[in-house]
Amino acid sequence: MKSDNTCPECDGTRVYRQGGISAGGGYAPNYLAGLGGFFSAAKFTIAVCADCGLTRYYASPEARAKLPHSDAWRRG
Repeated sequence: MKSDNTCPECDGTRVYRQGGISAGGGYAPNYLAGLGGFFSAAKFTIAVCADCGLTRYYASPEARAKLPHSDAWRRG
């Protein structure tokens, strides 16, 4: 995740973030399937540009570390 607060779409500077959000599971869609724990879904951070509305999701480092070993995801 980029550390600056500039939107890549509109170059706006009003970018807001919220972290530690559950990627789903249970009755919600599991957006990071296979990357969480047995009893908990993987986490991600959401960044929203207040100027243009571009919304980006960033998987947590723990979820990203599981990607190469997950059967639910393929590279490319």
